[in-house]
Amino acid sequence: MLKQFKIALWMTIVTTILCGIIYPLAVTGAARLFFPKQAGGTMLATSGKVVGSKWIGQSFTSPEYFHPRPSAAGNGYDPLASSGSNLGPTNHQLADRIQADAAKLHEENPGAPIPADLLTASGSGLDPEISPEAAYFQVPRVAKGRSISEPEVRALIQKHITPRQWGFLGEPRVNVLELNLALDAARPQH
Repeated sequence: MLKQFKIALWMTIVTTILCGIIYPLAVTGAARLFFPKQAGGTMLATSGKVVGSKWIGQSFTSPEYFHPRPSAAGNGYDPLASSGSNLGPTNHQLADRIQADAAKLHEENPGAPIPADLLTASGSGLDPEISPEAAYFQVPRVAKGRSISEPEVRALIQKHITPRQWGFLGEPRVNVLELNLALDAARPQH
């Protein structure tokens, strides 16, 4: 029995070192060597200052910025609380939130159909992208907030649409942080 205990203890120590230390260090080292930007979180910077990650959504509430999808992660876009709300379609809390968001969006752009991704949160609550339709929906508010023409804002969106991967995977999308940074570069705030 003592011999079996020693073998079990030895195997636990060996597998912990291999799987818990050596393997993660090797994978992290290979990722940093071959994919340094991605392994570092693809951080975006302006004037040498990091402003966020390309892969984690952020809350933008000012009228002169494009707004992301709603987030159910913590208090919004909290990467430590990444998750959906798990509220079903018949839940009154979800229905009330969607109705309030829809009313606010109708005030912002009366008569225009609201894209679904401006009303629904993603499964992770951290989605950094919106559909091109959601970006175009926000053009009147952003143009007014920046005192620039709507065609100028539409052209900026068009430049930032990421097509389907390999032509058939996913949907066209726009990264909100990249679009807002491009908007700041084109027309800085006063």
